[in-house]
Amino acid sequence: MSGKYKRARFSARAASPARGGTIISASILIADDDPNILRALSFLMRREGHDVRTASGGRQALAMVAAAAPDLLLLDLMMPQGNGHEVCRALRADRAHDGVRIIMLTARGQDADQREGLALGADAYVTKPFAIDDVVNCVRRVLAQPRPTEVR
Repeated sequence: MSGKYKRARFSARAASPARGGTIISASILIADDDPNILRALSFLMRREGHDVRTASGGRQALAMVAAAAPDLLLLDLMMPQGNGHEVCRALRADRAHDGVRIIMLTARGQDADQREGLALGADAYVTKPFAIDDVVNCVRRVLAQPRPTEVR
């Protein structure tokens, strides 16, 4: 694309008639050290029409983003080998990953924790335990807001 900015990669496709509306199909990386949460979120995001990969730690998540940047990262805050703050900080420090949207998922729901996550560059913050609809709606909302990335 010409110009200073290009749109993030994602495509819209028709939703099933039973669900109605339009789905934004995206590549999503879920990073969480709890296998039950990984399974549940993977199922949920696939049901919504997304391509899903998973990581169980911070270093693994960063390596997977470097190999193939997702459109969106669902990022647990407390993980081994690099917590969510460290992962978010590293991604936002690298302009090549400006297009990756980040939703932090955490049991730490204090206002100060949320402010810190958003200040590091997270696009949204969801506290655990969470309702399925809250996560789905948050993902839809964040994906609907294109993040322009600088073309170098």
